[in-house]
Amino acid sequence: MSKAMLGQLNTLSLQFSTSDCSLLPYNHYWITSKGIVTPRGVISGAVEVKEGIIVSIVKEEDWQRNSKRGQIIDYDEAVIMPGLIDVHAHLDDPGRAEWEGFPSGTKAAAAGGITMLIDMPLNSFPSTVSVETLRLKLEAAEKSIYVDVGFWGGLVPENAFNASSLDALLSAGVLGLKSFMCPSGINDFPMTNASHIKEGLSVLAKYRRPLLVHAEIQLDSENYLEDDANDPRHYSTYLKTRPPAWEEAAIRELLTLSKDTRIGGPAEGAHLHVVHLSDSGSSLRLLKEAKRSGDSVTVETCPHYLAFSAEEIQDGDTRFKCAPPIRDAANKEALWKALLEGDIDMLSSDHSPTVPELKLLNEGNFLKAWGGISSLQFVFPVTWSYGRNYGVTLEQLALWWSERPAKLIGQDSKGSIEVGKHADIFVWEPNTDFELNDDLPIYLKHPVSPFQCRYPTGYWLQFTQLTHLLSPGLGVDS
Repeated sequence: MSKAMLGQLNTLSLQFSTSDCSLLPYNHYWITSKGIVTPRGVISGAVEVKEGIIVSIVKEEDWQRNSKRGQIIDYDEAVIMPGLIDVHAHLDDPGRAEWEGFPSGTKAAAAGGITMLIDMPLNSFPSTVSVETLRLKLEAAEKSIYVDVGFWGGLVPENAFNASSLDALLSAGVLGLKSFMCPSGINDFPMTNASHIKEGLSVLAKYRRPLLVHAEIQLDSENYLEDDANDPRHYSTYLKTRPPAWEEAAIRELLTLSKDTRIGGPAEGAHLHVVHLSDSGSSLRLLKEAKRSGDSVTVETCPHYLAFSAEEIQDGDTRFKCAPPIRDAANKEALWKALLEGDIDMLSSDHSPTVPELKLLNEGNFLKAWGGISSLQFVFPVTWSYGRNYGVTLEQLALWWSERPAKLIGQDSKGSIEVGKHADIFVWEPNTDFELNDDLPIYLKHPVSPFQCRYPTGYWLQFTQLTHLLSPGLGVDS
């Protein structure tokens, strides 16, 4: 294994050869457009790339006077954006590659404009909770990836009080740690309590890296199954089993620990990140208060919470089952409001596929079916399609999908179109409609997703990855 694999980069980088997946592999080129999304706004002009690095950005008025060397690729009205960074994906490899795997998962990511994803430590087997299990993960990923890949390590009871084990895992290159405050559904990834999380934060502080938390705590539930009306084929039956109070209880407990991350606190330098927030009520209010108090806390939500509502989920359609669950339409509207106002920091896919048999589509039992949504290829066009109705801007898309995710994972060389950064860029047309149906090439191992048969807007034409330009993606036949 190369030092780069376990070194300071903390990422796997794929160097493309001249294969069917690459197009115009220029070492020095310009890409021009009337819509280049930068941290300082959308400009008309050109981006110059040499050896995979952005070396200049020229506004349109200066373009004619500029000395031009290298290939020029003009995209006219198409949008040039930083490549998406998905901080929350389960690729299930090694051990459960029949669920997804790195080849199909990263190809689907590329087909959705994602140029980097961070793989979660569970749903693979074994879970990534030690240097030894990280090595197995790296060996699986080395075989074939289409985008940059990084890794989260797991914080579990067996390593939480072993600082040397966590030190070794973080030194080996994981970008941070992930824990569950409720049963994960994976036997070798048990849940953590407040003591485990406190210990994890103290170690993470030395590395200035985040702890990602699945924030649900199981509370005493009503005997909802005693009522004959609670048919397991009804989505409302499943929704009752994971009420918003579970998220609120977990976040309330978590924020008793987040105080340690404040400036001068015992875990200063560590950071808490709440994954896949579903509850827009008390949970969100608690997080807003913690941020105002100076706690180092961020929160993400996912496109499926922004696109769907409980009222529209049909009986037996277990493609929609996830945890925490998709809630009602009023909750969805409140999540959009929080995202637009900055109370939710970023978006992620929470891509969590499995084999179709475990989704129990024929039986339609929401209580027994695997809880996870397959989404990698679809998340960006879905975000844009629904977001347009709320006035979402191109700059906000870049903030939620690129800039803030890059900051969370500590990758200063990625996440925005700026001089000196990696040329991880994708180009897309925002006003083209298409249907997510069986005629569209889908690269996920199992095309079982609630996003199918939707009509999103905006497909990407190409993206650059280091020194190469990749061929057309979602919505375009390669």
